[in-house]
Amino acid sequence: MLLHTGVPPAALRGLRVVAVGKVVLVVRVNPQSDEVNLDELVGKVKQALPPQYEVMKAEKFYIAFGLYGLRLYITMPEEYEGGTYELENLLSNIDGISSVDVEYVTRLFTE
Repeated sequence: MLLHTGVPPAALRGLRVVAVGKVVLVVRVNPQSDEVNLDELVGKVKQALPPQYEVMKAEKFYIAFGLYGLRLYITMPEEYEGGTYELENLLSNIDGISSVDVEYVTRLFTE
């Protein structure tokens, strides 16, 4: 990995370069009713999220009696103070969302 830091290469010898990691959260979003348009809800979520969060994927899943929910795959910085608390609060305050559950968290490896 080539670094452009403005620091002479000799000063960097012996240092280990650590990339800032990201995690992927799988978030279950339950709508308030079966009348909520899930495509519009995904749009509201994308607009409400600060820049450090990104919706990678959104998929619908069947709950019961004609009601569908959303499963969102959201990336965020690995070292984020408060963990998922802020994200859960942001999503819970969006009109049309009844509840939010973080189902899974894993580290995202990229090259």
